[in-house]
Amino acid sequence: MGGGFTTDWGAHMFDIAQWGLGMDKNGPVEISPIGDGTEYMTFKYANGTVMTSEPFNAEKTKGVKFIGENGWIEVARGFFNASDKKFYAAEAEKSEGPYETKIPHQVNFIESVKSRKDPAVPVEIGHSSCTVCNLGNIACELKRTIKWNPETETFVDDTDGAATKLLHYEYRSGWKLV
Repeated sequence: MGGGFTTDWGAHMFDIAQWGLGMDKNGPVEISPIGDGTEYMTFKYANGTVMTSEPFNAEKTKGVKFIGENGWIEVARGFFNASDKKFYAAEAEKSEGPYETKIPHQVNFIESVKSRKDPAVPVEIGHSSCTVCNLGNIACELKRTIKWNPETETFVDDTDGAATKLLHYEYRSGWKLV
């Protein structure tokens, strides 16, 4: 079962957003679907930060835009823009970040298995990024705002159990998760 556009492209974009927000291995505490008082899917973090899933320019570029008190930065695959040139890295300072690599993901994974070292993006960070995507889909499926505890990875105030039920699905006969 796939999760559509949210889990396909969302995994890449929400990963960048979580990294930039300092929320790797963490996540939002409240997720609202489109139409529940919002125009776009909205994710609220415990520190008050709000992230929305929406295009950041007229071209509808798929990426991330960080908006702060001193300006903004837009990041996408092969694309960078900012409200002020002071946010651009000097040519001499440009390098690969801690989660960037020019090595294909599959090669990086195999090298990690062989060396017994973490891949470019550790699995825990990938998990938290994918969790954000799945939470967005659950809120959209239920057509209501949901509350989440990223530490315990459980829903808060899920009185009818509907959100919790969507975290897992029934395995085919003969299969189980151990």
